[in-house]
Amino acid sequence: MDTYTLAMLGWMEISVIVFFVLLLFGAKKLPELARGMGKGIREFKRASSDIRYELEKADESEEERPRPKQRSRRTSEEKPAEAEVEEGTKSGSSSEDKA
Repeated sequence: MDTYTLAMLGWMEISVIVFFVLLLFGAKKLPELARGMGKGIREFKRASSDIRYELEKADESEEERPRPKQRSRRTSEEKPAEAEVEEGTKSGSSSEDKA
């Protein structure tokens, strides 16, 4: 059998399902069940939209916030040339002072 035909429900199958639901729960209980399902679906939609709103709000605030500049980590071997020149003059001046 084709799986597509199994997924489709005809009017006969739907009427049998409705009949058994009526037998199980009764005519008085069905409106209460439908109300409860409606409230549950509404609450689920509200919660999911609240979560989506919070995530979008967090993304927007993250984009607006200026990002801090990252410091470059330099080892003693990677000192800039200016620092080496300054160190050379300092050490040179101290050796001249000693002599």
